[in-house]
Amino acid sequence: MLNPVRMTIALFCCGVLAACASPQERASEKDDMLAAAGFTILPANTPERRLELQTLPPNRVVQKTQGSRVVFLYADPYACGCLYIGDQTAWDTYRRQQFQADLAREQQMTAQMNEQAAWDWGPWGPGWWRY
Repeated sequence: MLNPVRMTIALFCCGVLAACASPQERASEKDDMLAAAGFTILPANTPERRLELQTLPPNRVVQKTQGSRVVFLYADPYACGCLYIGDQTAWDTYRRQQFQADLAREQQMTAQMNEQAAWDWGPWGPGWWRY
């Protein structure tokens, strides 16, 4: 059984390592998932589009109504300088992919923690963490 102190340290380290990704890396990962989910990519290649892109919160999905339809927008002014536009189907697909990716990361983290718990600290002596 894993010591609660060791478990806390392992979870803390995993959280710190996950936070090490730069905002551009996290945005790029999200961009890939949005494109794979069926969002359309429109470049901000005119002054009007660039100005309009700046009115949306960067790297966040927002919901807008266009007539009677609901659309989802994701402004990426940093990585691609573009706007991702998707419908409800694309949004549902993105959320499903995001859930599956989160589940896979959690399973990988659990496997790594189980592997570390099985490692024999005996040869290193008691209290190795105090040094």
